[in-house]
Amino acid sequence: MDAPEVPAGRPRVAVLGPGGIGGLLAGLHARAGHEVVCIARQATADHLNRHGIEVRSPRFGDFTVPVRAATRLETPVDLCHVAVKATMLDDAIGELPPAAVGDALVVPFLNGIDHVAWLRERYPADQVVAGTIRIESARVAPGVIEQPSWFAAVELANRRADPARVAELRDWLVGLGMDVEVRADELRMLWSKLAVLAPIALLGTHENAPMGIVRERRLDDFEAVASEIAAAAKAADGVELDALMPVKILEGAGPTMRSSMQRDAEAGNPLELDAIGGTILRAAARGGIEAPVTARLVAEIEARTVRS
Repeated sequence: MDAPEVPAGRPRVAVLGPGGIGGLLAGLHARAGHEVVCIARQATADHLNRHGIEVRSPRFGDFTVPVRAATRLETPVDLCHVAVKATMLDDAIGELPPAAVGDALVVPFLNGIDHVAWLRERYPADQVVAGTIRIESARVAPGVIEQPSWFAAVELANRRADPARVAELRDWLVGLGMDVEVRADELRMLWSKLAVLAPIALLGTHENAPMGIVRERRLDDFEAVASEIAAAAKAADGVELDALMPVKILEGAGPTMRSSMQRDAEAGNPLELDAIGGTILRAAARGGIEAPVTARLVAEIEARTVRS
């Protein structure tokens, strides 16, 4: 497929990991006329260069758009989305060498918290903009992304980055059709997402059931994990969270909703258990408190994964 013509002044964007989140972002950026390069394994890169990215979404519409793909970033960009799974970050990040990244903003959309500091050890700290994304999106085939729901919310924190550059980043993402907010409190932003994600991921994976069944069978454990997360965030980082908020979100969740970690477990893929559950346990340890229900769930999911 021929590469799109890029209008003057539009950003050059690299996407590390064109899966459910990264593939959607790459497709939206390309449709907006931004110059996009997807960094992926050779087979995926070859497929994307031939066929582009197909998006199926009630919010963004159904479209196919050409993109460029490579196994390693070699050309300058203005923005790097890091959208690999946390389990792949250590291996994949070598394909974004600092010399090629240059002065680009590095915006990770990963589960957990610890990856932000990790990335700031590899790139200039003021170029790494902490981000979260709340969206239901999955790669259902090479280069094919399904985003079945209407919600698509991004949060950015400008703790270290130039506020003008973060505002420009926000405008780029709003131009893609995302709902975007810029937060002043980076840790609160990251913990707030983990507080919602972790109970859903851990209980859904442990029960091997969608949220409707979790709501019926495991509400006590769900509430306990939510409380342990709030306690760990306060003890370790001084972040105040509403322990009831995840429970309210569970009450409103569709009965068939499944987390990405649960889908990975069903497919036999590596689990982001350390990024999600491990982060909570490490924070609890730093704060000198216990998180027994979270610890039990993490241990039992890990043991089950090892057996399988």
